[in-house]
Amino acid sequence: MKKNIKDYNLDELKQALIKLGEKPYRAEQIFKWIFVENVISFDEMTNLSLELRNKLNQNFDLHVFKILQKQESKDGTKKYLFDVLDENAIETVLMEYKHGRTICVSSQIGCRMGCRFCASTGIKFSRNLSSGEIIEQLLAIQRDENIKISNLVFMGIGEPLDNYNNVINAIKILNNQKGINMGARHISVSTSGLVPKIYDLADENMQCTLSVSLHSANNETRSKMMPINKTYDIQELIKACKYYIQKTNRRVSFEYALAKDNNDNLGDAKELVNLLKGMLCHVNLIPINKIENGNYIKSTNENIINFRDYLNQKGIVATIRRELGSDIDAACGQLRKKEVEKCKLMQKPI
Repeated sequence: MKKNIKDYNLDELKQALIKLGEKPYRAEQIFKWIFVENVISFDEMTNLSLELRNKLNQNFDLHVFKILQKQESKDGTKKYLFDVLDENAIETVLMEYKHGRTICVSSQIGCRMGCRFCASTGIKFSRNLSSGEIIEQLLAIQRDENIKISNLVFMGIGEPLDNYNNVINAIKILNNQKGINMGARHISVSTSGLVPKIYDLADENMQCTLSVSLHSANNETRSKMMPINKTYDIQELIKACKYYIQKTNRRVSFEYALAKDNNDNLGDAKELVNLLKGMLCHVNLIPINKIENGNYIKSTNENIINFRDYLNQKGIVATIRRELGSDIDAACGQLRKKEVEKCKLMQKPI
């Protein structure tokens, strides 16, 4: 089986070319063709010899995704359903902001975390995405839209830190100045709270933004929403986050999805203030999105605003996330592959 050449960071690609009897400097040329020129065929790499292009064709694959479905929200958000070429599919979202374009990528096919408010919980876990498959989501959308994407968030299907090695390698490829050249501070890694991996990520000191799905400052409430809390409780999680801040000097973003009569009252806000007081952090309040077979419903606008205002009054920086793409199930917590089987039956990728 041919290897996905997009899985290789630049150093790895140099070593692979040496094994093929080629000079390592050729790796930089190939790297540019893949990640800057965004070619879909080795034959497009016209400054390489025919012999080298034949070697690449014999040993590697560019793993170009097929678009099974593309939806556009009334707010301009676009959701893609990609065929990842092994009878599986994933969803990826493109969002427009004043500061640039942001892509929300998936890191796994399915998810093992079982968060009760997330549609991905209904997807049986199949496998991790490789580094190249993570990056191909960005490349595929850039090709389709003829645009440059400036920001990337690991907040799609899957738990990024449950696919740690591939996610870290993808960040290294994204960050390389001779390729995509996306600054680490333009990359956010989300986690439901895999504490040991937060320590590992801190030690990488990559300067990414760490986004932690918190959703409650109370262990009992959080455990009902997020089973991972039964393994790594809030106190362990906050300790790991403080270590991340100490090692990187980067602010941690805490995601807090507000659900009516669950975690959205003044008492919940007070617990959150006591938990986060003195930390270099930001709270991103998310009006929870209704999902199929989900038990949580959106908090009232009054409660959401009051919750935010209370946190800010107490010195905890808090903002309300702008809702994007909810009409096409592309908002926070709504990504899943519910259209996959239908699209496969059609057998007509767009």
